[in-house]
Amino acid sequence: MSDELQVKSGSLRIGDRAPDFEARSTHGVKRLSDYRGRWLIFFSHPADFTPVCTTEFVALARHQEQFEAMDCALLGLSVDSLYAHLAWARAIEQKFDVKIPFPIVEDPSMAVGHAFGMIDENAADSAAMRTSYFIDPEGIVRATTCYPHNVGRSVDEMLRMLAALQLTDKENVLTPEGWQPGDDVLAIPSLSAQDISQDEDWFCHVVKAP
Repeated sequence: MSDELQVKSGSLRIGDRAPDFEARSTHGVKRLSDYRGRWLIFFSHPADFTPVCTTEFVALARHQEQFEAMDCALLGLSVDSLYAHLAWARAIEQKFDVKIPFPIVEDPSMAVGHAFGMIDENAADSAAMRTSYFIDPEGIVRATTCYPHNVGRSVDEMLRMLAALQLTDKENVLTPEGWQPGDDVLAIPSLSAQDISQDEDWFCHVVKAP
């Protein structure tokens, strides 16, 4: 594990640099910094062979090409061993006829989970490790989602979030509630007193998508 993992538990926030680490995975040894230069969704789950996480991994595998088309890599994590990851991936392939194309990192010591604030520093197990981190090409955390163990994540929402982050990075706009790629967007409100006085829609002005 990297020395950069010495981060206070629970301190990672949007806008922070994601802690680097080195760990074994189903695709060999991986470092988070290997993904610099492209987007990354780094997501954790409590344990292998759990029902909700299995459905998530199947859905992510089936949408892999969509993430790749958006220049975004996927990286999974759980506290289980590399051997458990390999057995789980094999079982998924046999049952659902889908291969897991992205790496799954092992974290038996929960060092990564603690560093990313996925679990409290005093936690005895990984029950709370259901977090996703949207990390930009510079290694900065741009968004996070956290789900309980009994509610599955939405892959469609992960794709929507990624598209919104990429659009607002490229264009000087905001995305409204429920925005989907191709929908109208919002102009950033003017701070000019003259503009505010002349435009009754200044605080919520819909514009065509770029």
